[in-house]
Amino acid sequence: MYKLFSSESVTEGHPDKVSDYISDAILDACLEQDPQSRVAVETAVTSHYCLLFGEITTNAVIDYEKIIKDAIKEIGYTQEAYGYSADTVKIDIRIEKQSEDIALGVDSKGDKKLGAGDQGLMFGYANQDTDTFLPLPIYLAHRLAERLSYVRKNNIIPNLRPDGKTQVTIAYDLNHKPDYIHTVVLSTQHDESWSQEDLRKEVLTHIINPVLKDYDTTKTNYQINPTGKFVKGGPHGDAGLTGRKIIVDTYGGYARHGGGAFSGKDATKVDRSAAYMARYIAKNIVASNVATECEIQLAYAIGLSEPVSFSINTFGSEKVDLEKIYEVVNKNFDLTPEGIIKTLDLNRPIYKKTAAYGHFGRNLEEFTWEKTNKIELFAKLLYNNTGDNK
Repeated sequence: MYKLFSSESVTEGHPDKVSDYISDAILDACLEQDPQSRVAVETAVTSHYCLLFGEITTNAVIDYEKIIKDAIKEIGYTQEAYGYSADTVKIDIRIEKQSEDIALGVDSKGDKKLGAGDQGLMFGYANQDTDTFLPLPIYLAHRLAERLSYVRKNNIIPNLRPDGKTQVTIAYDLNHKPDYIHTVVLSTQHDESWSQEDLRKEVLTHIINPVLKDYDTTKTNYQINPTGKFVKGGPHGDAGLTGRKIIVDTYGGYARHGGGAFSGKDATKVDRSAAYMARYIAKNIVASNVATECEIQLAYAIGLSEPVSFSINTFGSEKVDLEKIYEVVNKNFDLTPEGIIKTLDLNRPIYKKTAAYGHFGRNLEEFTWEKTNKIELFAKLLYNNTGDNK
């Protein structure tokens, strides 16, 4: 008997991801000139149109229209035939300064530490499905989406368009270990010139097979462009909005989510920074092998620096007393917004890279929350547990 679990990903040309990318491009531009910028922006896109709105307080001088058009070009919307092009898009800017009431609670003055930019709860998760300590369904969905974008941009499969979606279903055994890949769904936007049969062959050869070559696919069912045609897509096919792919951004539904989006927010917004810190702690716990699965929850009140709650759930997989894991975290991790920003070096223009293919499970140099440089703190517990090496 097997349990099936599915996760999805989308390419950078998906309308919601176009919005995320533009929002994070604006954030990066602000941080590049002024690392203390306060940014909370969202983007809405539809045919031939882009709306940037939200709150920004910064000393940076920003050319919003140029950044938006450059972002659209980088994604690949450069032809009028796509129904969305950097050269012809109409742009509306609706930006105001951060609310004085919010700033009053967040700003650090005198002995007052930097406060959380909002209330809310955040989760971080890790398990041992993959070398990146990300659940296998979302990990593979991201890698397929990433590969789809790569073959498009490098013309390995010609005449593809930027929009695309992937989905992977994994069959887990009774011990909840991945056994085989049950189903792969991949939809790619394309020019009219492609037939369904020819495109299927190219996708299998150049996208799916290279990504899944090390996995058991003998029982795998492939659904490639299951509607039979995907020419109209991107913002022309469906409206997009920042923060509408929060499950894609995190753990593919495998772990809980606090509900707050990431893109377009600076690190004083704990929706983003505390979720990164929670992942950082969970990943180091699991990478140390002190537990094989871990979920961290943090919660904050606006204006307060210390979290109002912190919890660790190892789902019974811990190899030492859970209380000892708590002690290590409390002693070695600063969970205030200021401490998180300092620990993870978050006041930098690093966020465009997060906008597609997952905020987690990618060992990029900029993704400090993915580092496993705290393993030894937890691994010591294994050696100290009842005096033997477990």
